[in-house]
Parts: sequence; C-alpha cells; structure tokens
Amino acid sequence: MKIKGSVYLILLVTMICQSCRQKQPSQNSFISDNMMIRIAEIEIEPDYIDEYIVILKEEAEASVRLEAGVISIYPMVQKENPTQVRILEIYANEQGYKTHLQTPHFKHYKTATANMVKSLKLIEMSALDKQVMPQIFKKLGQ
Repeated sequence: MKIKGSVYLILLVTMICQSCRQKQPSQNSFISDNMMIRIAEIEIEPDYIDEYIVILKEEAEASVRLEAGVISIYPMVQKENPTQVRILEIYANEQGYKTHLQTPHFKHYKTATANMVKSLKLIEMSALDKQVMPQIFKKLGQ
C-alpha cells in the first residue's frame, strides 16, 4: 500500500512540475533571431511638438496593446531639444512590422503627423545580448 501511495505521489508531483513548466514561458520564447529592432530618429517642426507628442503617444500605446507582433514602441524626446524624438521599435519579426504598418492607428499617425515631421531616419539595429531582454521585461513586471 505504501508503494502504491508513493507512486501516486510521484506522479502527482511530476504532473504539477510539468504544468508549471508549460505555463511559464522560457527565456528563449522571448528571443528570436528574426526580431526586428530599430531606432527612429525624428525631427519635429517646433510649432507642432505638443500636438505631435499627443498623437505619437496614442499610436505607441495602441500598437503595444493591440498588436501581438509589436514588442515595443517606446518614444522619447531629448531633454535639451524636444523637437528631437527617438523611438525604440522592437517587432517580433518582419511580419509583425508589416502588419503594424497596415493598422488604422499607425495609418492615422502617419497621415496626421505628415506635415509635422521635418526629418525621419530609420536605423536598423541588432541586439548584442539577446538573453537580457527577458530580464528587462521581468523587471518591469510583465
């Protein structure tokens, strides 16, 4: 009887461990060699900076909230020169980026800000340490 109970206990513990392992994404599930990372360097016409920032913040929030392929749209401005905007863009893959370009919120952003943007430069980036990204998101509580 003790052996039978021990076998059931071992099976139960094994099933619980398997269940926990399946529910927790591995650190590698965040990491993809196909991930697209870029920095957008944008200069805004000074008269439009406040209006531009409102539209950009709406677009960034909607992109991260609604799109599975968007990992980050993180806009920033230079403290000393708020007409200089930088956006850290991270997409799960090229398809995530292409899908993003077709969304209503991105199309609205592009058309509504077209006359506000003085210059735009997209800089393709590569992660030096792909293992650190899951740690960043874990630290942020996600």
